[in-house]
Amino acid sequence: MSDLAPLLQQFFTDKLDGQMNASVHTKAAYADTFRLLLLYAQQRTGTAPSALRLADLNADMVGGFLQHLEDERGNSASTRNARRAALRSFFTYASYRAPDAIATISQVLAFPAKRTKTTIVSFLTRAEAEALIAAPDTTTWIGRRDRLLLHLGIQTGLRVSELTSLRVGDIEIGPHSQLRCLGKGRKHRVIPLQKPTIRLLTAWLNELDGIPATPLFPTSTGTALSRAAIAKLLARHIQVASAHCPSLRERKTSPRTPCGTPAR
Repeated sequence: MSDLAPLLQQFFTDKLDGQMNASVHTKAAYADTFRLLLLYAQQRTGTAPSALRLADLNADMVGGFLQHLEDERGNSASTRNARRAALRSFFTYASYRAPDAIATISQVLAFPAKRTKTTIVSFLTRAEAEALIAAPDTTTWIGRRDRLLLHLGIQTGLRVSELTSLRVGDIEIGPHSQLRCLGKGRKHRVIPLQKPTIRLLTAWLNELDGIPATPLFPTSTGTALSRAAIAKLLARHIQVASAHCPSLRERKTSPRTPCGTPAR
């Protein structure tokens, strides 16, 4: 009987859900790491993932997997390190529940992170930020939504995942206008809003149904915009804005790029 399957299940339910209260994105990243590892182990051993044992995931197997990520899957050192971090979290958890495998686990935990190159971060200028915000066609519902999304991202520096998770009920318009969001690490943040943003938000909220659970940035069908949808609309508006501000063509930009802050 496999001792790995129940241990992995306990890790996801006990550690990630119970102890860490991990986000959906974190759990998805961890699940993807183990999916790749189990498939790799199956190819090397001929054993189905459900029948693999913890002893099968020894230092040789895990080291080979990390190298496989770079050599055969073309992953960067940063991606390799992220996969390694997920594995370390599991093997640390396993060390308290499978003491008979501590020697194998210690060897796996000894794998170091790989050095990564430091990227020089550039910035959007004020002219670039203004050109990008002005790009959407505000005579349309989608254009007004996109302008607010870009404006809010630039003013607040919210991550794309934070923008997509915003709901109508997260916005408070009044003497101390602010928005509440669930950020990285599932930490709640309260962000004050500036007057131009308040004006745009007030007009936009009047177009929505007013139900607190409604996504602040919905699709035409009412569901929240996805990260992929935001990437597409951003690329489209950069193309339009580049006609007036050609330097935008060379930028790697996300909505989280106010002038004076990093353009990613």
